Amino acid sequence: MPDIRIRDAAQLLGVSDDTVRRWIDTGTLSARKDESGRLVVDGAELAALAVEQARTPQTRMGSASSARNRFPGLVTKVVADTVMAQVEMQCGPFTVVSLMSSEAVRELGLQPGSVAVASVKATTVVVETVRESGV
Repeated sequence: MPDIRIRDAAQLLGVSDDTVRRWIDTGTLSARKDESGRLVVDGAELAALAVEQARTPQTRMGSASSARNRFPGLVTKVVADTVMAQVEMQCGPFTVVSLMSSEAVRELGLQPGSVAVASVKATTVVVETVRESGV
């Protein structure tokens, strides 16, 4: 399994280095010293923690759907012309941007501060790797 340095683990999880060190101190994450004497965490263990930390928040938005990639959040920006609109949402740590018709924006009543759920459907997802020297 790949070893990940504390700094890189913190960056990947969107937390501070101190938070990762606290998780190590409390046993949430285990760590070891690498051959250079630096503290590292196991990549698989970090991935499991990332999944646990990223659970979608529970909401009372009672719609039923088969879509799995649903992100509840707040509308932060709407830019619309006569035909199309760009809607930006903050969904936990993620920013989601949608292009839709201006008519749909009006019908849904979307404006900054609106609570909504972004449902994502993708036919292609590109995965890239990073250099060994960091994230």
